[in-house]
This record gives sequence, C-alpha cells and structure tokens, in this order.
Amino acid sequence: MEKKYIVKLTNEERIELNKILSNGNAAAKKHKIAQILLRADFSSEGSCYTDGEICDEIEVSTKTVTRLRKKFIEGGLKKVFEKKFTPRYSRRKFDGEGEAKLIAICCGEAPQGHARWTLRLLADKAVALEIVDSVSHEAIRETLKKTNLSLGKKRNGVFHQEPMQSLSVKWKTC
Repeated sequence: MEKKYIVKLTNEERIELNKILSNGNAAAKKHKIAQILLRADFSSEGSCYTDGEICDEIEVSTKTVTRLRKKFIEGGLKKVFEKKFTPRYSRRKFDGEGEAKLIAICCGEAPQGHARWTLRLLADKAVALEIVDSVSHEAIRETLKKTNLSLGKKRNGVFHQEPMQSLSVKWKTC
C-alpha cells in the first residue's frame, strides 16, 4: 500500500524535534510525537522507518502514526503539538422552578414502603409529575448537592438544627 502522507522534515524542524527529545521536562505525549515524526521522516537525512517498525519501537498504533503524518502534512509542526479543544455541552435539566419543586418533594413524606427518598425514586417522581421529560439519578444528585440538601439527614429542608450547647464546665474566676 502506497503512503498518502509522506513526511519530509526540514533541518529546522528536525533540530526542534531533537531539542524536545533532549529536554527532560517535555511531556510524554510531546516526546512520543517527536519520536514518531523523526522516524517517519522520508527526507535524505531522515531514518525512514515503516509504520510497522515505528509502532513496534514506540509502542503506538498504526492509526496514531497515520493520523500524525496527516496532521503534519496538513498543518505543519505547530499543528501536531496543538492541543485539541473539545467543548463540553451540558444543559441543566432543572431551572429554578424545577429545583424548587424537587426540593419540595424531598422535604415531603417518602413514598409508601420506603423510609426516605432515594435518588432513583426522586428521578421517577420528577418524571411522573412532568417537572422534566427525562432525568437521571445523577442529575438529581448534582442538583441536590448544589443546594446543600442531603438525603441522609432525618430533617431536611427549611428548619436547621440548633447547635448543641457546650458540655464543658465553665470556670468562674474571682
């Protein structure tokens, strides 16, 4: 099979990659990338290993080598070391009104046959009351954690327990 992406490093790029390898503070990922590119170099001064030899020597998959070759050809050396940004989209299931309803359910009586509310029971109840379309027990946990509401306490919600009086004897000084 003929290689589609052939790496030909310039002298400056080769020097920069060797500098990364000689630097003891470089991240392991950068170190492997530099090793792969130096071995995949097809120029006159390069070592020109096959993908299989690179994989065996550096202990990476052939897909990784192919991906690195492609990235280098399309974007150059800077693109290879660039960290890929992956945004995480997380939409909250509960708005303010939904949270208030959830807390009201928590503070109420537990369902028949249960000593207290569990996260899964709360999730089922929230769906049954059509507060949300669907919700996981993990989303319930995160919402309750945000409001400092614990399912383990006997008295949840509005009324806070008063601090216990000190049991130590107060000394009177004359």
